[in-house]
Parts: sequence; C-alpha cells; structure tokens
Amino acid sequence: MAIDLTSLAIQIIVSIIILAPVLWLVGRSLAGKEKAKGSDAVWIVILGVVLQSVVGALFSGILGLILTLLVWLILIHHFFDCGWLMALAIAVVTIIVFIIISIIIAVILGLGLLFLLRII
Repeated sequence: MAIDLTSLAIQIIVSIIILAPVLWLVGRSLAGKEKAKGSDAVWIVILGVVLQSVVGALFSGILGLILTLLVWLILIHHFFDCGWLMALAIAVVTIIVFIIISIIIAVILGLGLLFLLRII
C-alpha cells in the first residue's frame, strides 16, 4: 500500500493546527511547562503523523493499531521528557480533549448549517 504524499501533507497541516495545541496544553498541565514546549508538540505531531502513515502502510489490524499507539507514546515520552505512565496519561487526556473539541466544532458547524438553510 502506497502513501499518498498530498494526503499526508494535508493531514500534517491539519494535525499541527488542531492536535498540536491540544497536546501542548495537556502536556504542559501534566508534565510541566519546563518539559512540554510548543515546538515539542509540533514535532510530536509531525513525526507521529508520518510514522503513523508508514506503520499503517506496513501493518494492518490490531498489530498496526498497537504499533501506532506505541509510536505516539514513544514520541511523547521522548519530547516531553516524562515517564511512560505520564506519557500514557498525556495521550489519553489529549484524546479526550480532542474528542470534546471535535464534538463542539461539529455542533457549531451543524447549527451554522441549519441557520444557513433556514435563511435560504
């Protein structure tokens, strides 16, 4: 399975815009502001998306999922200079916050679309 570079570039840009700030804020609150820098969060996201694409191209199913999660944990552990449990906590809280933000954005866009349709 080949990796589409255009899709990968778009995924990296969107992830930097949406996921990096969430990861930075969660890392800053859990690991400390000295360890969790904004540039570290950006690098985690860039490398995470690229390595996730590579792992996804090479492995599928549960093995691919486990390896992808391991890659993200290794990146968080390395860049935020924290222990493995702290890296896991940062990853879990980041996922929860990301889901909440995604739901809020979806509701806002949905309400905006409903409002737009009523006007037309």
